[in-house]
Amino acid sequence: MSSNRLPLLLLLFLMLNACGVVPRDGALTSAPDEEPPASRPITASVSSFDRVVNQLHSAHREWEGTPYRLGGTGINGIDCSAFTQVVYRDFFGEDLPRNTREQLGTGSGVRRESIRPGDLIFFRTGRNVLHVGIAMEEGNFLHASVSNGVMISNLAEPYWAGRYIGTRRVL
Repeated sequence: MSSNRLPLLLLLFLMLNACGVVPRDGALTSAPDEEPPASRPITASVSSFDRVVNQLHSAHREWEGTPYRLGGTGINGIDCSAFTQVVYRDFFGEDLPRNTREQLGTGSGVRRESIRPGDLIFFRTGRNVLHVGIAMEEGNFLHASVSNGVMISNLAEPYWAGRYIGTRRVL
């Protein structure tokens, strides 16, 4: 398949799929990682970096331990895409789509070695299931875990390292 058709196929794939579910016959197809346009700064200023990290730690303190509930959107239970949506809205004043598939289509692609706090990080956690979290510092990310609720995990953990599929920069 030619590489110039890949972004179009990804867009079509994203438009046709529901939150976090991959079609029975399909493997997730993703476009090659992209870097931000030259007109945007590639590195965040220290004050911006610190602000994002502080906001993410505040979100963690507020939501820590909230149980995972598929379709949940509140403190009594929340799923991964609702959690990222709420954190972006309440802590950064940014609107995100409600489901994982649509979030995967927002912002711009980021290479794994260029991840910075606030980036959305995506994983394939099952044959037909995706998961999303928000990058913090030192490889950590904040997410609503199915097994432990809202928590911080690290990209270097074998479970997550083997399931990583991409990063999007929205902030």
